[in-house]
Amino acid sequence: MHLDYRFLFPNLILFLAYVLITLEKLPRVVIALLGASILLVSKSITQEEAFRAIDFNVIFLLVGMMILVNILKETGGVRWLAIWIAKKVNGSGVLLMIYFALLTAFISAFLDNVTTVLLVGSVTIAIAKDLKINPIPYLVSQTIASNVGGTATLIGDPPNIMIGSAAKLDFNQFIFHLAPVILMILPVTVFTLYLIYKNQLEIPKAAKKELVEMSLKGVITNKKLLSKTLIILLAVIIIFFFHKALNLEAGTIALAGASVLLIFENKRHIWEDVEWTAIFFFIGLFIIVGAVEKVGTIKYLAELVFNLSKGNFAVTTYAILWISGFASAIIDNIPYTATMIPLIKELGHHYSDLNPLWWSLALGACLGGNGSLIGASANIVSAEMSGKLGYPISFLEFFKAGFIVMIESLIICTVYIWLRYLH
Repeated sequence: MHLDYRFLFPNLILFLAYVLITLEKLPRVVIALLGASILLVSKSITQEEAFRAIDFNVIFLLVGMMILVNILKETGGVRWLAIWIAKKVNGSGVLLMIYFALLTAFISAFLDNVTTVLLVGSVTIAIAKDLKINPIPYLVSQTIASNVGGTATLIGDPPNIMIGSAAKLDFNQFIFHLAPVILMILPVTVFTLYLIYKNQLEIPKAAKKELVEMSLKGVITNKKLLSKTLIILLAVIIIFFFHKALNLEAGTIALAGASVLLIFENKRHIWEDVEWTAIFFFIGLFIIVGAVEKVGTIKYLAELVFNLSKGNFAVTTYAILWISGFASAIIDNIPYTATMIPLIKELGHHYSDLNPLWWSLALGACLGGNGSLIGASANIVSAEMSGKLGYPISFLEFFKAGFIVMIESLIICTVYIWLRYLH
C-alpha cells in the first residue's frame, strides 16, 4: 500500500471526524457533512461514488419509523401506558424502575431506541416532577435498558439497521440469533441496576398517595388515530418478518407504512420532529467511509486482523466482540459500525461463513454503547432531554452503571457465542 496523499487524506478526515465527534465541540451532523464535503471537493470520492456509498435502505428505514413514532406520540398512547404502569406499582420506587426499564427495553426492540427514550423519558420526568422525586436513576436505567432491548432486532438500534442492510440479514435472523442472548442479559441488567440504585428509589408517603390518585382521563388525546397507528405499526412489524420472502427491503416497508399513516395525520410538526440531523449525519458518514474504503484502507485492516489472529476464526470473532464493545464506549457506535462493516466484508475472502462475525459486531457495538454517556445516540439524547428539563446526567453518573452492565453483557455474549457458533 502506497502512503501517498490519495491514501492518507480520506483516512485523516475519518480520524479527525472521530476525534471531533468524541470531543462533542461541534454537532455530529456538521462534522460528518463537512468531512464528506471536503472529500467531494478534493475529488477523493466522486459524486457518483458518494451516492453509491450511501445506504438508502438505512435512511428510508429511519425516516419511516420516525414518522410512525411521531404520529404515535400525537395520540398520547405511550404516555397513557406509562402512567398506567406507574399506578400499578403501589408506590414502590424499585418496581417503578424495573417496570419502566422493561417497558423501554420491549418498545426499543420494535421502535428505534432514540425515539423510545424520548417517549418514555419525557413521561418519567413528568411523573417524577409530580411526585417530587429524582428521575435520574429511572432515566439512566431506561436508557441502558433501551440499548439492551434494541440489540434484539433489526430495527431496534441503528448499528443493527446498518449491519442488516449491508450483510443482507433479515428481521427473522436478527431475532433468531440475537434475541436469545438479550433475554439472558436483560434480567442481569435489571438486577444490576437495582443493586446500584436501590437506596435512591424511595418514594415519599405523600407522593405514593398522589401516584395512586393520578388520573388517566384525557391522557389519550385521539383514540381514532391511536387505533389506526397501532394497526399500521403492527402491520409494518408483521411484514418485517416476511420481508425477505416478499423481496422487500425493511426501509421500503417502513416508508410505505409511514406514507399510509400520513393520509390520516400530516401535521407540519410531525415532519419537523423527524431527527433530520441524525439522517444527514448518516449520509455524511457513509460518504466518508466510502472514500476510506475506496483507497484500500479497509482491505488493509482486514488483512491485518486476519494475520494477527493467525487465521483463527474464534480469535477473530471474540476480538470483534470485545473491541467493538470498548470502542463503542469511547466513540459513538454508529460511526464505529460504519467503519467495521466493510472490514468484515473483506474478511469474507478468508472465511466462508461471516455470520458469527456480524452477530459479534452487532452485540459489541449495541451493548458497548452502554459503556459511557457518549457510546450511543440514545444516551446523548436522553441526557440532553433530562438536562433541558432541569435534571443533568453527568458522565460519571452514567458510567458507574453503564460500564458495569457493558462488561456483564460482553461476558454473557462471549459464552453465548462460544456455545452457539464455536463449540
